[in-house]
Amino acid sequence: MAALVAAAAAAQTRPATPPPPPPPASSFADEVSVAWILVPVTVKSRAGYVRGLDKEDFELKVDGRRIDFPDFEQRGELPWSLVFLQDISGSMALGGRLDASREAIRLFLDQARPGDEFALASFAVQSSLAPTTLVEVPFTEEVGPLRDAIGRWEPYGKTALHDAVARVPEISGSSRNLKRAVILITDGVDNASRFTPEQAREIVRRADLPVYVFGLESGDPNARSESGAESYRYSDVLDLLASNTGGKYFPIHGPEDLKEACAVIAEDLRQHYVLGFETSGRGEVRFHTITVSVSKRAVQVATRKGYRGTPPARR
Repeated sequence: MAALVAAAAAAQTRPATPPPPPPPASSFADEVSVAWILVPVTVKSRAGYVRGLDKEDFELKVDGRRIDFPDFEQRGELPWSLVFLQDISGSMALGGRLDASREAIRLFLDQARPGDEFALASFAVQSSLAPTTLVEVPFTEEVGPLRDAIGRWEPYGKTALHDAVARVPEISGSSRNLKRAVILITDGVDNASRFTPEQAREIVRRADLPVYVFGLESGDPNARSESGAESYRYSDVLDLLASNTGGKYFPIHGPEDLKEACAVIAEDLRQHYVLGFETSGRGEVRFHTITVSVSKRAVQVATRKGYRGTPPARR
């Protein structure tokens, strides 16, 4: 918690001269070391979530090659650590978007169980020298401070969405639970970020943090116009962020969409299987694709797209 408080304080005391733009994603420093990769998996059928699967029911492949995973757990009832990352920029004043955001967060807080913890951060830009992302409530099991904080929100300024996303690993760094996720609530507009969408996605993907995105009137990436052309607005970028980190994108157009999205996310987080394997610590550091399949028929398997690091250890 002390680390988050310090981070928040640092965010409010920027130097007089704006910092230089971030380096391109390809120049981010890589540390070559052995790492344990955790792969959360949800399995659904038409009847709902599939429970009671054993390790032998799963097949894990990295870069198309089947690998062993010594670690296997069902973590259906373990507590979660959730970060709410909230857009409070000027565009959120339109169409009741900020009120919808408050309602979404309240729905999650109402479902809190013993051991669940929450953190709250908001982002907006008043000027080039003003903080873009502020940790309003560090991780806590007490929901009262979060309810108080969301009641004080007033929309203002521009939006640095991708800069805020890039800070997510730092904000979530003091979480205590194995199940971690981010709930990003925004209309998708970005007019002030220094980070590109690709850089922000890469930073979060490396941190193994699924991002669930509520796109308030930001469009549907699968929607088509009457002529058959794609009709999305900002949803393509938001959908990529969610899918690349193992989360989901939800286009929100009204209260029913909001309630359904909250229910889906809560169930997702409660019903994970977790597969774990070790990397070798040797070889090229790059992105490795992950695919997971199960032996049962007519099921849908959702998991992270991959990880960045060295190849899996051979056993």
